[in-house]
Amino acid sequence: MSERDVTPKVRFPINGRILSIVVVVLVLLGIATTSFFVVDQTEEAVVLLLGRYNRTAAPGLHFKIPFGIEQNFNVPTQVVQNMTFGFRVERAGVNTVFSDVDYPEESIMLTGDLNIVDVEWVVQYRIEDPRNWLFNVENREKTIRDISQSVVNRLVGDRSIMDVLGDERPNIEGLALDEMNAIFGDYGLGVRVTAVRLQNIVPPIGRVQDAFEDVNRAVQDMNRLINEGRETYNREIPKARGEAERVVQIAQGYAAERVNTARGDAARFLNVLEEYQEDPDTNRTRLYVEMVEDVFGGAEETHLIDRSLSNFIPLLNLQQNGTGGQQ
Repeated sequence: MSERDVTPKVRFPINGRILSIVVVVLVLLGIATTSFFVVDQTEEAVVLLLGRYNRTAAPGLHFKIPFGIEQNFNVPTQVVQNMTFGFRVERAGVNTVFSDVDYPEESIMLTGDLNIVDVEWVVQYRIEDPRNWLFNVENREKTIRDISQSVVNRLVGDRSIMDVLGDERPNIEGLALDEMNAIFGDYGLGVRVTAVRLQNIVPPIGRVQDAFEDVNRAVQDMNRLINEGRETYNREIPKARGEAERVVQIAQGYAAERVNTARGDAARFLNVLEEYQEDPDTNRTRLYVEMVEDVFGGAEETHLIDRSLSNFIPLLNLQQNGTGGQQ
């Protein structure tokens, strides 16, 4: 006999009760781990029953049929997602880090006047219908990227390069937003574009870009000089108008004063004339006396004489003689 034939065989007895307990524990564990799911506040869950759409679950804790009979797929419906064109973001945050790699196949475009321009832009979108998002389109992100690139290329191609670099940027953003939403709606993609932002629009690197930079600097200098001129205008013109208004008010005040003085003198003369006409002799004498008082009121010594000096000279001589006799 060989050594293999004499080796004793060890047998493990199988206990049916222990096997049943193990099976029950595994079943309960499977039910416990596959019978519920959690949906975050920023998500909605699409629940499938045997691979077919059953319902859409809101945020919270939900139960489902275990063992994969019902499956859930959580979709971030409250998160605004970004898709960049012409550049990539390596790390987002307060200090965003951009990739050094360029994507000219996305950003280089032909304008309506047959010039080449380098356009970088960002599309922001949010998933509105998680069911359509999961089942209507196979390659969702590529579809969004292709449609967005097609729309922006067409809008840039309908305009001249100066319009794209200048005032038409807001119009391009608004039209791109509306057209993308319309196309995505026709496709039943389940998303809605919330914003289209043109980040950087420049001519291709080289002599063309240098020329455009010179033009931009000239335009900026022109705008600066215009703003300085407007500032000077806004500062000096109100000042001159205020000075003119002040001079006019002074002239009007002087005119009113002269008119009021003349009216007062005229009214006083009319009052005197009315009193004079009531008693001409008395008023003539009173006016004469008042005039004499006004004329000689400040004199220290006054002598009233007649034309022939007959009433003044003798009295004056007598006063001189009397004075001399006393001396």
